[in-house]
Amino acid sequence: MASGKLFIVSTPIGNLSDITFRAVETLKNASVIACEDTRNTKILCEKYGIKTPLESCHKFSESRKCEFFLDFLKNGEDVALVSDAGTPLISDPGVKLVDEARLAGYNVVPIVGASAILALLASIPRQNEDFKFIGFLPRRKSQIENLVNANKTENLVFYESPNRLIETLSTISKMETQRKIAIGRELTKKFEEIKVDTVENLLEYYSSHVLKGEIACMLYALEENSGKDNELCSKIFTLKGLKLSDKDIVSVVNSLYGAPKNEIKEILLQNKNS
Repeated sequence: MASGKLFIVSTPIGNLSDITFRAVETLKNASVIACEDTRNTKILCEKYGIKTPLESCHKFSESRKCEFFLDFLKNGEDVALVSDAGTPLISDPGVKLVDEARLAGYNVVPIVGASAILALLASIPRQNEDFKFIGFLPRRKSQIENLVNANKTENLVFYESPNRLIETLSTISKMETQRKIAIGRELTKKFEEIKVDTVENLLEYYSSHVLKGEIACMLYALEENSGKDNELCSKIFTLKGLKLSDKDIVSVVNSLYGAPKNEIKEILLQNKNS
């Protein structure tokens, strides 16, 4: 009897329409679906008429459930692994099952699809393609400070919870007041919001706005001329606070500080699009 395959299936991160035909077909044809939470996966299955049995496989049960799923593969039956949202194993459980399947000689097949990190990166301005994904930030303030200090020249990409975002922004703001950050919230959902601004400005913004849903962030790298750029941004944002028009801001900043008009306009445009 031929061995079964372990399919790593990406599911929507919010909008249930963001799933591929191949993913739906794979979930329908598998003998069992290993789920982070069967209640969440059941909603997706009901929408697409998927009747495959569901079995939980979360971070607390993964180790003891591996043999259960390997038995399916041994009997020539396919197993589909999904997380609550997005691509499994990216800050989600599944590593143990994949390791065990590979060690046992079974094929592991990725079924690509949605990812909150890719959705954010595709929606924000970046100077280059480089970034460093670090999953969820550590909880302790000192650990966050050490991480940020050790990666000043990296575009740091990470997840954060709505309950911790204010505290995280506050910690980083005390270190790098004018460092830029991109924050994507409720990505692909009805109230999707993507903001790009300084850490200080977004700390002020989110301190007075309700925070819900999972959050993806990119803390921009500090460049060699970042001190000059941050100073220019600070002057521009100060004038914005005085309710000056963009045209007047360009004229004033150019006249007083000699900054190129195109550079001022670009900063204004990025702020307007954020």
